[in-house]
Amino acid sequence: MSNLENFSEHLRPRAEYIWLDANGTFRSKTRTLVNSYTAGYGPSQLPEWTYDGSSTGQAEGKNSEVVLVPVRVCKDPFRPTKLGQNILVWCDIILPGNDTVNSTRRRAVDICTQHPYKEPWFAFEQEYTLMHVSNSVPYAMQQLAESNNLCEPDCDLSEQGPFYCGIGCLNAFGREIAEEHYTACLYAGLDISGINAEVAPGQWEFQIGHAIGVDVGDQLMIARYILDRICEKHNVIPSLDPKPVEGWNGAGCHTNFSTREMRSAGGFEKILEAMVKLEEKHFDHINVYGEGNERRLTGDCETAPMDKFSWGVADRTASIRIPLVSQQKGCGYIEDRRPASNVDPYIPIALLMDTIYGE
Repeated sequence: MSNLENFSEHLRPRAEYIWLDANGTFRSKTRTLVNSYTAGYGPSQLPEWTYDGSSTGQAEGKNSEVVLVPVRVCKDPFRPTKLGQNILVWCDIILPGNDTVNSTRRRAVDICTQHPYKEPWFAFEQEYTLMHVSNSVPYAMQQLAESNNLCEPDCDLSEQGPFYCGIGCLNAFGREIAEEHYTACLYAGLDISGINAEVAPGQWEFQIGHAIGVDVGDQLMIARYILDRICEKHNVIPSLDPKPVEGWNGAGCHTNFSTREMRSAGGFEKILEAMVKLEEKHFDHINVYGEGNERRLTGDCETAPMDKFSWGVADRTASIRIPLVSQQKGCGYIEDRRPASNVDPYIPIALLMDTIYGE
């Protein structure tokens, strides 16, 4: 950190505007804000901005201005100050030739707005796999190779039993990265509810939510951006590939969902009614639940096969898991286990609401 950061409380605040390019990759750039801005302001108090869409695959050079529309603000964990003046700004975009935002987020907003009294709660369980930047092999393999432990009998990475919530240098790979990400998300003020090591070596999960409606999608996108920035510093790639290593457990983004009537007394009947509707629209969901998801949803490694819908209480091999506590209490939530780790989070938000409550 520059010595100038010691005087950060006296510097004008900065805003990091974040968006996705044509390939779904994060891009960002920084602007200096007026002195009166504080992190307590909402996105509507921030100016729109533009960028060169011809350099991100989203516009032609002769008409290259893409508009950034701020939609979510949080504190910037990479430029921390006591007052939290520096901020991250998650943005939607308006492409050349359009007058308004037309995105998956906009569709999710519209659908949730149609059902305000349902009070939809969402939460995401985001899995990711750490990959070494130099040769794109799993980070766990590289760590073992560098420590000369690859030939040890208790270092067989193909046996995935020891790694889920694992402890120790031969079971947990990249904990320092996951913990740094966790802390950064907490500082930013995101609703991150926990982390754990996952089944595959060097695979981790963080949970965002619950939150109402589209806000949890915004928070997940910011948390993914923060993860990319943390891994940038460590020269590690946080892969969202649903099946980064053949034979290993894949990576998902399980989506927890409930409405007020599901959470209320007698809500289990509403949950069962939702199962019927979700089965009818299974392929509408599965076709847009992440690129490469067919390599993950095979019926093995705690997944349901892609071409068959199923549900069950406490069943992690089903398309939809109904938690045991929801059955015991007679109300609660469901877990959609179909979305891949690289899913656009606004798609399950919109589809779950539209499938269950749409006309």
